Amino acid sequence: MSRAFQGLDSGQLLLICAAGLVAVAGVAHTAATGLDHPEIAVGFGALIAVGELARLTMPGNREVAPIGAAAALGYTLLLDLSQDQLRHSALQVVAVIAVGMIAGALPHLAVGRPPRLDAMARRLLTGALLAFAFRPLADPLFRLTQGPDPTWWPALAVMVVLIAVTLLVDVLIAALLRAEQVRTAFRVAVRDELNMAFPLGAAVAASGVLLALATHSMDLVALLVFAAPLLVTQVAFRKYAGIRATYLQTVRALSRVTEVGGYVEPGHSRRVSRLAVAIGRELGMAEPELLELEYAALMHDIGQLSLRDPIPGGATVLADPEQARRIAELGAEVIKQTGVLDRVADVVRRQCDPISDDPPLSSRIIKVANAYDDLVGGSTDRDRAGAALERIRLAAGSAYDPAAIEALSRVIDRLAAVHRL
Repeated sequence: MSRAFQGLDSGQLLLICAAGLVAVAGVAHTAATGLDHPEIAVGFGALIAVGELARLTMPGNREVAPIGAAAALGYTLLLDLSQDQLRHSALQVVAVIAVGMIAGALPHLAVGRPPRLDAMARRLLTGALLAFAFRPLADPLFRLTQGPDPTWWPALAVMVVLIAVTLLVDVLIAALLRAEQVRTAFRVAVRDELNMAFPLGAAVAASGVLLALATHSMDLVALLVFAAPLLVTQVAFRKYAGIRATYLQTVRALSRVTEVGGYVEPGHSRRVSRLAVAIGRELGMAEPELLELEYAALMHDIGQLSLRDPIPGGATVLADPEQARRIAELGAEVIKQTGVLDRVADVVRRQCDPISDDPPLSSRIIKVANAYDDLVGGSTDRDRAGAALERIRLAAGSAYDPAAIEALSRVIDRLAAVHRL
């Protein structure tokens, strides 16, 4: 379990502590007062546990558990079962979610795959927030669905509004954590979360609402009916995430060909990639753009494989401009043969273009990152780094993008501060 706490920052620890306090309060209250309709609590708790057991990691290292989240949402919004009003409190909802999540995480822990505690804490707190907002309204909403003139529209409207607010709060929390973890601007992190995580959250919310409505008329059979399509959907998400991870691993392996062949220094492609992505974040690039930038930076030197005589040290910054441009052209042609990386190929092709030709931002970033690593390599010497940065600055506006240079400077300063700690 100690590995689960390694690398956590202060924001993550605060989130985990808050979730732990809420979970303890929910379990203690439920143990003292007893479960309302235990069979329903156990049924939804089991589905939450299955969801945690089948959790997956999406692009951007986002851990999600769609089935568990939908089940937690459905239990929170459940008003009645065959017109038998349910009176479970918000604290009981928290207890069922917490116990279900722990039960689903135990098998992973047993085989040495500790859970992402910050991700689990976020899921618990999001469920708790909705429960504390909705459950006090459950009694009046139930009465509106009964009587001589029953209507579900007010209940549905309240559900939609509260879910939307909860999703927005979850996005803001996720953005705060991500901004601290990857060192990006908060507005950029919010945009990325809205683009990458919000669509899945909306789908989970719709599933949770449907699950609550179906349980209202189908009893606990609804859990079995909804579990199957949710599992199929999650398998599809898992395959998509697996393909993305395999693709990146393939690109990384391909980028090492130039190192194995002695064309560039060991670790050069990986260092340029990390530096380029850090610069891209400084400049506010979105996650899809950063992924393309990472691909292009990893393979920016692959055109050197066409050289009969390798450039000493692989430093294209010291090569003749025409030769560097030829390397970029040949590298782009190799990448284009994949049939699916045309935009990455264009970024690699234009990395040697002068600023006056207005190359893509990713190309300008790679040119700056490559030049810096060609001059510094894996060294952490501050004088060498300062001299390299000054040399690059002398060509700002003609060979290198001034904005990319300043972003590089901020990244270097931050890395130097980390090394001093």
